[in-house]
Amino acid sequence: MSKKPNILFTDDEEMLRTVMAKELARMGYNVACCGNGYDTLKTLQERDFDVLIVDMNMPVMNGIEVLKRVKELEPATEVIILTGQGTIETAVQAIKSGAYDYLTKPCRLSELDALLQKALEKRQLSRENAHLRRLVKVNQKIPTIVGNSTAMNAVYKIIDKVAPADSTVLIQGESGTGKELVAQMIHQRSARALKPFVVVNCATLQETILESELFGHVKGAFTGALESRIGLCEAADGGTLFLDEIGELTVNTQAKLLRVVQSGEVRRVGDNKVITVDTRIIAATHKNLEQEVKNGRFREDLYFRLNVITLLLPPLRERHDDIPLLIDHFLKTYCNNKKKKTFLPNSTECMMHYAWPGNVRELENTIERLVVLSEEDSISIEDLPANIRGTSSIPNSGKESELSLAKVEKDYILKILHEKQMNKTLAAETLGISLKTLYNKLKTYAIDV
Repeated sequence: MSKKPNILFTDDEEMLRTVMAKELARMGYNVACCGNGYDTLKTLQERDFDVLIVDMNMPVMNGIEVLKRVKELEPATEVIILTGQGTIETAVQAIKSGAYDYLTKPCRLSELDALLQKALEKRQLSRENAHLRRLVKVNQKIPTIVGNSTAMNAVYKIIDKVAPADSTVLIQGESGTGKELVAQMIHQRSARALKPFVVVNCATLQETILESELFGHVKGAFTGALESRIGLCEAADGGTLFLDEIGELTVNTQAKLLRVVQSGEVRRVGDNKVITVDTRIIAATHKNLEQEVKNGRFREDLYFRLNVITLLLPPLRERHDDIPLLIDHFLKTYCNNKKKKTFLPNSTECMMHYAWPGNVRELENTIERLVVLSEEDSISIEDLPANIRGTSSIPNSGKESELSLAKVEKDYILKILHEKQMNKTLAAETLGISLKTLYNKLKTYAIDV
């Protein structure tokens, strides 16, 4: 969705307001008009504006007084002062009070339009920088997605098709399969590549904190809200918002997110004002959202909005041909300036026979440990972790070879838990999965520890 800039024009001359409303709309702006300072401040509290154009000489409350109040309410909103007295003193007073610039009446429309464009650029930069310094990844180098298997080539073809579009994308796959990397690739190949790529992990934040992070809040909205702050939906304006583990959102937060997905409308916590953003949504989950909808844990309307294009990432156990490529890639990554290490053929084969419940993330963690701990340049089977060495021989035919992957995974998780004296945090690190994912697997397999 494209977003027209919102302009508020304030002047006590009714005829001038009528003319400017028409001309500014013709130039492509959404325009609202006010006849005095009090109405301006009231309107600003009800709606979000990018730039205010305010007449200097108005009865009761002049332009400078309006400017000062605006900067208290919405510091990021840019203000242009119009004055019929183009003196140096007026200009200095306006700039010192926080005005972006000033124009002398009557002004040329082309001059006003050029000034508005510059003010809008500054407004956008302020909006992004206010939050991006903490939580937003902007134009970072994307880690390479490694894989040349049939399954991954199918993924690449879908990425090539969906990236140029503005459609919402739902990425599904187990933990550690590279969902965020795929989202980054989609963003970088889109027309939004030079705009923010904002990441939020819905599983790591409490509901109240998550709402503030997503939608922002106004000063005094809750204890500790000492200043107003824009949310990640606003920070991603013009770019992409990646919602990782969206299946962890509460139903209440899902309802608020639905409004953003449907119409681009955001309402900060504690505010009645609606802000419109142009943000592409890419969501990811390891859960079966269709089943979550049936179980009443996920809103059906939000699911259909997110499920415009679905991209399913294969687990590593279904793309064993990519394991040698991944090994080579991570060896180069973690050796850096250190002496180069290589895998002996039998240790590579051993790695290919392992189930990798933590997927690529687990493999990466394993390679990093081997680079640090192995004393020889050639990594042998003896250097591999015990759980991987245990899979080095190809199973014989018979019942043992017919064990389901679920059974193998359950047995392996139990094995690691016993090795780590039932310390779930250490077990999750060894498995290469998050603690939350481990708890989910314990619940799935009815493991009571």
